[in-house]
Amino acid sequence: MDMKLSALTQSIILNSICLLYVLLFVYAAVSKFLDFENFQVQLGQSPLLSAFAGLVSWCVPITEILISVALVFPRYRLVGLFAAFSLMVLFTTYIIIILNFSSFIPCSCGGILEKMSWTQHLVFNIVFVFLALIGILLMIPKKITENTKKHKRIFILIPVVFVCSIAVVILLFVLSEDIIHHRNNFIRRFPHHPITKTHELDLKHPSFYIAGIENKKIYLSNYEAPLHVLVIDTALQQQQCFVIKLSKPDLTFRSIQVRVQSPYFYLMDGTVPCIFRGNLTDWKASLWMYGTVYFTKAEPLNSETFAMRTISSKNHENILGTITVADTTKVRLAPHLLEKQIDGVFDTDGMLLYNTQLKRVLYTYYYRNEYLVSNVSLNSVDRGHTIDTISRAQIKVAHIRSNNQNKLAAPPLIVNKRAATFANYLFVHAALMGRYETEAMWNKASIIDVYDFIENTYLFSFYVPSLLDQKMTDFRVIDDVFVALYDHSIVTYAIRSDYYKPTISKSP
Repeated sequence: MDMKLSALTQSIILNSICLLYVLLFVYAAVSKFLDFENFQVQLGQSPLLSAFAGLVSWCVPITEILISVALVFPRYRLVGLFAAFSLMVLFTTYIIIILNFSSFIPCSCGGILEKMSWTQHLVFNIVFVFLALIGILLMIPKKITENTKKHKRIFILIPVVFVCSIAVVILLFVLSEDIIHHRNNFIRRFPHHPITKTHELDLKHPSFYIAGIENKKIYLSNYEAPLHVLVIDTALQQQQCFVIKLSKPDLTFRSIQVRVQSPYFYLMDGTVPCIFRGNLTDWKASLWMYGTVYFTKAEPLNSETFAMRTISSKNHENILGTITVADTTKVRLAPHLLEKQIDGVFDTDGMLLYNTQLKRVLYTYYYRNEYLVSNVSLNSVDRGHTIDTISRAQIKVAHIRSNNQNKLAAPPLIVNKRAATFANYLFVHAALMGRYETEAMWNKASIIDVYDFIENTYLFSFYVPSLLDQKMTDFRVIDDVFVALYDHSIVTYAIRSDYYKPTISKSP
């Protein structure tokens, strides 16, 4: 009687375990299929599965359905329990790695478990691992009969499946990390709230751009009023307006740009060409360089030297170089830095930056997924890549014979809109949507991709929300402050230290 009761109890427990698994897997699989796009997006943000999100998004719910079917039929129940055991070990190992070894913790996903925290997920999964193990053991008769070898194989199979399941997750983690950081197939990672809005200020007027950030002060110049400078503290509490006084104001300016590098400010126009230099204490600027070399972009490196981009007199293509003004003015060109793909002008167009913390000159292309990092002498270069897949500029250039000019014959495909740098980081305002990203979010925010240009790796991305339906027009980063400029406003955000640890060095 006891034996019959024991057998009945075992049958009830076994059937209950199988029923629980069927309910769990069927519900989870159906939930994933009903909201499949969101499920793919969630997997795309996973630190372990980003690179394999497309494959995994189909394999997981299909596997859950197949296991559920196997558990319904007694003939395949043992196979189903082993498969359920393996899958739950996979899920459990995944959560352990997320909680202990991941660079950030993504959003949770998985139907019935969506409202649980990651720790609750872990406990839930461990319980189901043990339930599957109990089910497997209940299916092995207690008496050792002629199937002794078969029973031994089953007992050996349990630790083998356990170890292999863990190994699969670890392998996926290692491979995904390598692909995302070095061989990305254009999948972005968005950690939880990496930036937090701290302050906002109405500028009252449009057309501002950021001329520099020094000593907790933001310097704003204006395209429409190029001699006016608005100085605001990084807390956006105090502001002052200054007017630059030029020693030679009668030059025919076309494209004035202002740059601030304490204790000096610079006003420059490469079409004249000229550079004025003045002190921040009185905002009076003297003509510092005049008529030496025309340039299209320039950034101060120190009190005597500028990095610049100009047009080569030999081949009429973009070329980087330096201007040094001391007793005499010296121009040094570096023709090896910019690499021509089509015409050498439009295809090499980009953003010139100077990293004051690490003494590095950076150049990020507009139309291809590449950036350059060089020393201040421009005699060495490291080439890095953004995560976008456009390695060749998608532009069409037409030659106008009447005036012997090249022009863009069609709107180009922009890859990188803007860029900024601080310490070992390169921040790129991305222009292209990645995989598993929603168009709705792209329409209401700007996306910033963050790279460590020293290690040449992609780190993470974050959204900068639009303000009054206006997207960000310019930005800079200093310390842990992200400064975003909008049409009529300026906003500061704090960058969370969980994901952001600047390396600052004084060495050249």
